[in-house]
Amino acid sequence: MFRKTTALLLSLVLMLSLAACGGSNNNASPSASEAAPSESASASAPASEAAAPEEAVKLRIYAQYAGEDTEAPYDYAIAELKKEMPNIELELDIQAQDDGQKLKTYAATGNLPDIFQAGQDIISTFKESGNILELDSYADSLGFRDAMLPSAMNTLVSEDGHTYAFPYAGNEMILIYYNKELFEKFGVKVPTTYDELKLAVETFKKNDVVPLSMFAKEKWPGVALFDIFATRMDEGGVLKLDKGQAKASDETYRAAAEKLAEFVKLGLLAKGATSMNYDQAAALFYEGKAAMFLNGQWEIDGSTKALGDKVGWMFYPGVDAANADASKAVFSGGGGPGGYAVSPHTKDPALAAKVAAFLSRKYAEFKYTQYGTPIVATKVDKAIEKQYPPMMEELSKVIPEMKTTAFAWGLSNPRFKAAIEDASQALLAGMSVDQFVKDVDKAIAAK
Repeated sequence: MFRKTTALLLSLVLMLSLAACGGSNNNASPSASEAAPSESASASAPASEAAAPEEAVKLRIYAQYAGEDTEAPYDYAIAELKKEMPNIELELDIQAQDDGQKLKTYAATGNLPDIFQAGQDIISTFKESGNILELDSYADSLGFRDAMLPSAMNTLVSEDGHTYAFPYAGNEMILIYYNKELFEKFGVKVPTTYDELKLAVETFKKNDVVPLSMFAKEKWPGVALFDIFATRMDEGGVLKLDKGQAKASDETYRAAAEKLAEFVKLGLLAKGATSMNYDQAAALFYEGKAAMFLNGQWEIDGSTKALGDKVGWMFYPGVDAANADASKAVFSGGGGPGGYAVSPHTKDPALAAKVAAFLSRKYAEFKYTQYGTPIVATKVDKAIEKQYPPMMEELSKVIPEMKTTAFAWGLSNPRFKAAIEDASQALLAGMSVDQFVKDVDKAIAAK
């Protein structure tokens, strides 16, 4: 009897111990290194599955990657992305220098990359065709709107009040770079008026030096050169034409086209300039075969590396001394909505938007810290590692008072953009001013 009672008691104690152990496990709190799964996660997947590393995701990106000024910041952004989101793999499709034609073909054939660089033209076109994702909610939830510099908000928000791309660049400008050594060698004064520019062109031509090198195979530089002349006549430049507030046949704009045509005929540009790409045009300038070079302020680093203290930038020449002084702060260029955009057809829009926003901020971070440029769209909380080159230092003094127009890719009227690009390139190739005016006015009227 005693043995049976003892056995029963032992069995009971054992059962209670097992029950206690089971209860302890079921009610245990997660350790410090574990996060408690949400109700939805617990219901949909085992705990071991929830703790597994994130699945690798491949996204296709269409981006600029030609020359150090675009390769270095892109590489930096990708390296930072690997630290932040190691499961993301980006497949780079290098952007063609074709004014968006390849990207438009992708859209037309249903082959848009998950992320792509877009300017105002692409945004305007893709909005109509439903090929770009509206990013308003992501700009807020990802903190991107709060990170914007107040002066650059025009690069985030389109005219319709919505966001379609995460910008990294602030308001930029076109500069005319010049080789100080060549100007000194041939006794040429840095021109401030059209008469002085004419003398410079004639002198350099006589000495077998290209007066102005530019890569006019791309159409936007031609628009920029026309805009430089237009802004001396009307500070609104091409932006005023884009908005339908002026016509190419107006006295001031016709005069600008006539003056540009006059300088082209005089020999301002290299032969075959409209067939010349960036590498060819830059080589002429870097090798001392061209006295001046037209490009954006992003060229400062490249030209400084190639020519050192022999290179500088000049204010645009004016009609006369008074005009040059009055229009001194007006630059071709500007800024507008643009940056990394997202395809509405991507598998995971929220993830693609997160990656696009991250890349944009890191792209700007590199430009600010490594290139020492103040022309970025978002705030950077890291110190400048590379001080401003002398040309940027000089430019930074002008920026607070600067007025800008628009780049060709920032124009809002697609028909006008196409017309001014074609007409400007044709004007550089010898097309008549009358035809230039006719083609541009026709596009403005069709808006």
